[in-house]
Formats: sequence, structure tokens, C-alpha cells
Amino acid sequence: MAVRATVSRFPIDSDAQENSGLPWGVTVTPFAAMDEENRSPEYGTDGHILPRCENCWAYFNIYCSMDQWSWTCCLCSQLNGLTSKTIARYSLPQSCPELRSSFVDLELPDEGSDGGLQPQPVYVAAIDLSSSEEFLELTKSAVLAALEALGPGSLFGLATFSHKLGLYDVQGPIPVVKNIFIPPDTEGSISVELEDVMPLLQFLAPVETCKDRIASALETLRPTTSWERTAAAGQGLDGVLMGGRGFGVAMEALFNYLGSEYGNTFALARVFTFLSGPPDYGAGQLDTRRYGEQYASKGEDADRALLPEQTPFYKDLAAVAVQAGVCVDIFAVTNEYTDLASLKFLSIESGGSLFLYSSTDDSTLPQDIYRMLSRPYAFNCILRLRTSSEFKPGHSYGHFFPDPQYENVQHIICCDSYATYAYDFEFAGADGFSRQASEPPVVQIVFQYTVVVPPSELSNSGLLTSSRGKYSLKRRLRIRTVQFATAQDINEIYDSIAPEVVLSLLVHKVILASLEQGVREGRLLLHDWLVILTAQYNNAYKLVQYKNGSSATSQIDVAFSQCPEMQHLPRLVFALLRNPLLRLHEEGVHPDYRIYLQCLFSALEPSSLHRAVYPVLTSYSTPDKQAYPRHSLSRAALITSGSPIFFLDAFTTLVVFYSSTADPTLPFPPPHDCLLRSTINKLKQERCITPKLIFIRGGQEDATAFENFLIEEQDVDGSGLTSVTGFVSFLEDITQTVLEYMK
Repeated sequence: MAVRATVSRFPIDSDAQENSGLPWGVTVTPFAAMDEENRSPEYGTDGHILPRCENCWAYFNIYCSMDQWSWTCCLCSQLNGLTSKTIARYSLPQSCPELRSSFVDLELPDEGSDGGLQPQPVYVAAIDLSSSEEFLELTKSAVLAALEALGPGSLFGLATFSHKLGLYDVQGPIPVVKNIFIPPDTEGSISVELEDVMPLLQFLAPVETCKDRIASALETLRPTTSWERTAAAGQGLDGVLMGGRGFGVAMEALFNYLGSEYGNTFALARVFTFLSGPPDYGAGQLDTRRYGEQYASKGEDADRALLPEQTPFYKDLAAVAVQAGVCVDIFAVTNEYTDLASLKFLSIESGGSLFLYSSTDDSTLPQDIYRMLSRPYAFNCILRLRTSSEFKPGHSYGHFFPDPQYENVQHIICCDSYATYAYDFEFAGADGFSRQASEPPVVQIVFQYTVVVPPSELSNSGLLTSSRGKYSLKRRLRIRTVQFATAQDINEIYDSIAPEVVLSLLVHKVILASLEQGVREGRLLLHDWLVILTAQYNNAYKLVQYKNGSSATSQIDVAFSQCPEMQHLPRLVFALLRNPLLRLHEEGVHPDYRIYLQCLFSALEPSSLHRAVYPVLTSYSTPDKQAYPRHSLSRAALITSGSPIFFLDAFTTLVVFYSSTADPTLPFPPPHDCLLRSTINKLKQERCITPKLIFIRGGQEDATAFENFLIEEQDVDGSGLTSVTGFVSFLEDITQTVLEYMK
């Protein structure tokens, strides 16, 4: 569990926090195997008997003081008694993880260990047949890749949807499909129980014995013909022929079908939905006409109009999925407007992921799904953050759903080792950390989760008896308690800043502002934040000299030259304003792509987000020798470095660029056994998605894909227009605005 704070020294009170101009909070990556300093947790058992505070319910930890009969909570200073059982346990401190480390992972006793839950992981692929041959070919290879990643003991179901829902039985000698027609009306649902059409255990096939039959069932898939769709749909709205993609009804029926066995056949089901366009048939159909020219004529702000959902259908459906123990991943392969703004809730609120591919040609879909299923994940998770009594969590951000009853408790259906959440803090009272001399601020994060332990791990630990080849469920409690220092003055706050974490909180805040008030408002918020921060910093360091009531321009320090850690911030804000996340609709940013970025960025841990916003550019003198580890994103940097090879990491894209002046004897592309290639392979291995790799020879091939990332230039926005502000003019604009603000 990695916990990173925006400032490692907390402000002493709300005035200090206000005056610093910095967001105050933390990011948490709960299922990361290590903490932020690469330390593993101390593992142990008996998580259920760990002492808890009678006042604030925090767990006992290494920072709590203890005497023979009692202990004092480090969060609220409550004195708590110890039971005789705990006193006996703590007489052998070396055997207690919580006395050795502030980061522990403890097993909880099995609930219903009489074998009530058969923990077979269940996976269902739901494939859109209102699509093209190319889409189905790509989807087939993705499902085959998924089957390779699934462990033995998994159950797999294959379903299709168009104007009908198809369920496949692949357990017999030849695959059999049973189709149920989807009613076309917007209020309808499938009236027949799917269990009566095909018993669930006939639909869910064991992967290890049926892999070949699943593959042959995939080979039978064909797109529905336009004639079939027309016959089923008849005339649609205003005489327009409707398509036949009954996605909403099909999903609802599948969740209810699976939900009947939640807790019996399976502890978690994952549904992969492969979509080739917007749902346009039956309940849950989306009106894609809102993405048109009418906003220009209505004078509406397209950025603001296209970001909210147009129907609560998919938000409500996500609640059905959660109740049924189903996690939904959406893979949209389309370049038409699909209204992901409405669909996204189905994936993000059920703990799944949202992927968008604009074409089938160079899609990394098979690699992404294989990667997603190969990594470990936790499910049925509960995340709880507690703080010492002087401060409290404000907003929480991330892909979870809040507990309806308890504050600051979040539920996460499915969580992998990359998923990151953020919290900002506020003071509980005017005093702040007045008692800081004796007791520093403390944050405790508790993560309760279940993992599926494969048979191989059970046999290693000697737990395997008669149930050979069966999975086992383990419920665990992971606790991380972090102590922070307080800053005596504003300079100490500025010296302890973590720019990547500040960026994470800013991204969450501007996404929220964009969704509520439109992209322009999000941009404005970010610009104003930097102006106010620069003004506060200049005031703190007494850098502005006032003469006759007006301040001298030459004195404004927009580069934060007194504070090395803050020097990254103007570049990060500039890059974020240039990112498609915050570029305007009229600049050609597709609303679905914006929604995809919102979902991606709001789940990334800080160092990955940093690369996605401000790519890392390195140079090499040969494929085997690095020249410089970091360059600014400008042509000037390329020219002055004089290096022949550049490598750019923009998180979703990796570009290797050979400059036009590079020695022609340098091997292109770089050979497989060189340093540059091993760096690329290592980065690809560590990513949560498969980055696209591009090789470009400057002077011989089109270098646009590389040059578009040189965002500090005046004339780069992909259109060749010079209307875009370069980094230097951006700083001049900030200087002017700061001056006006300070007057």
C-alpha cells in the first residue's frame, strides 16, 4: 500500500494552509505490494483480535504507547484497556507484526469455512454482433488472449448481443447457441428467465477442459446483417432506421442471471463487454444526435453539454451489477460517438475498467485484456481512511462507491495493484496542530479485501487437503499508519512538496469542475490556481518590491527559483492545459476520448499520471548509451543536446525518434539486445495498459507523432496553427496576471 502526500510537512493551521496555495491531501494505492519506499508489509494472522480504540475505532499500531494493562491511541489520545489474551500475545513482541512495522497485512478468519462459497472465478465475454467482420476478428483474438491468462478452475461463459441476446453452451461436442429476442421499446426488458433458457452451469464452462470448444464457438460468430436489423427494428425515431445494439437490456439480463448464483457458484464474476458503437435498441438506448451541429445553433457549450450522462440507466445498472457481485469491463472499439459519458458508470462504479480504441487496425486490445487478467487483484474491498483529531478528510476521489451509512468508507468491487484513490484534508477546528510538539499528525488507512488463492499456493503452504485443485478464498486486513511532521513556516511547506502528488489532486479537482461546470471552467480553475500560488510564493519569499503603490514587474518570480521542488509546477500546469483532457471541443477533441482520459487519469498513481501529462524525453548517443536522462519538450532542447536518438515516454505511447542528422550507420530500429530496447521492455512490463510503440526516422518519415509531444513550442497543436501559446508566452501571461492579482 503506497501512501503519498502532497507535502510531507503538514501546514500548522488553516491560515498556513490557505497562505501556501497548495492542495493538502494524499494519494493511496491500497493493493500495491510495496509501500512508496519499496518496503513490503509484515504478514501475520488473527487480524480480528487486533485491539481497536473505543473512541475513534482506529487500530492499534506501532505509534501507540503501551504499558502493562493499557494503550493510548495515537490518533485521538484515548486510553484503552488490553484484554488478558492481548497481554499474553504482546508478551512476545517479535511474533506480532503490529509491534514490528507500521505496515501490516493480517489474515482474517474464514467466514463460513464450512465450504459455503465455491470460489471459482467466473468470466463472461459479451460480444456486440451489430458490428463488422474486422471488429469480430479483433474481439476473437482478445477472447483467446483472455483464455490464455485465466487460471485452471475458472469458469467461462460466451454471450452475444444485437437485437437478440445469445447464450452459448460449449460443453457438448458442438457449440449450441440459444437466442432470446430483445424488446425494442425503451422501457422493455427480457420477460423470460435466462435460467429457463439455459441453466447457468451449462452456460459457464470450465476453461481447462473447454478451451478448444470456446475457440470453435468464437469461429461461428458473424455480424448481424443490415436486413436482420431492419426487420427487427422496423422504423425508428422520425422514420430513421434504428440499429440493433440492445446492450442495456442484454447487460441487465446477464447480471440477474449471474446474480442468482452470487455466493454459491462464485465470489466474483467479471463481464467483459466488447462494444462497436452506441447502444441504440431497447431500454438503455442512447440518442447520439446530441453530438452534432445543433449545439452551434443553440449557442450551447458543447464541452459542457456532452460531459454529463443523458440517462441514469447505466448508473442504476451499475448498482444492479454491484448487488450481483459483477465487475464490468468495457472495451469500446469505435470511432463513432458512443456516449461513454453515460456508459462509463457501468465500469467505474463496479470496479472495472473502460478502454477506448479508435480503430481495429493497431489496437492493443488482446494485449490489454491479457495483461489485465494476468495481474493479481483483490475484490469485495472496503477502504477506510482515519486521521488524528485535529484534521479530517474532505473530498475523496477515485473509482469506488461510497458507503451509504458510514462517512469516509468506500467500497471497491475489484481492485488491482495499480488502482489509486485520493483524499484532500481540512482542519477540524481553528487551533490546527497546536499540540504538535508532543504528537505529530497521523493518517491510518485500512483496506479489507478478499483474494482468490490458487491451488498451487495452497499446496506450498501445506493447507491443501482433500479439496485438491480447488481455489480458496482468503479475507485479509491491510493497515498502514503514517506519521507526518508539521511545518514551522511556509518555506518548510514549500520545501516538502511532492509535485507528482499535487498534480494528482489537481487532475481530480479539474475533472470534477469540468463535469459540473464544463471544460472552460476546469481550465480557468487550473490557471487561477497557478496565479494564486505564484503570488503567495512571491509574498512568502518577499520577492516583490512595492514602489508608490505599484509593484515592480522585474521582481515577479514565476519560475520558483528559490524552491527547487516547485519548479516543476508551471510546466505541469501548462502541459495539463494542453492535454486533450482540457482542450476545447472546437479544437477537435472527441467527447468520448475526453471521457476515456478522465477515467484513465483518475485511477493512475502519481508517477504514471506525470508521464501521461508531461512526457519524459531522454536522449541516447547510441542505442546502448544514454546521453541525457531528461529534456524539456521543445525543439531547442533537441538541437542543443546534439544527440542522434530520442526516446519519449508519454505513458500510452512510446516514441523512438532518430534525428535527421543521426549517423546513418546507427542501427534502425534499435536492435533487440540493446539498452534502449531493454528500457522499453521494462516500461511496457510495468504498465497497467499496453503502450503503443512508434519508431520514426527524422527527415525520411512523417515525424508528426513525435513533434505533437513537443508542447513547449509555439506552433505545435497538430494543426500547424501558431495560435497556441508556447511555454515562454504562457509564463509571461502568468506574470502579468499575478501582477494584476497582487495589486
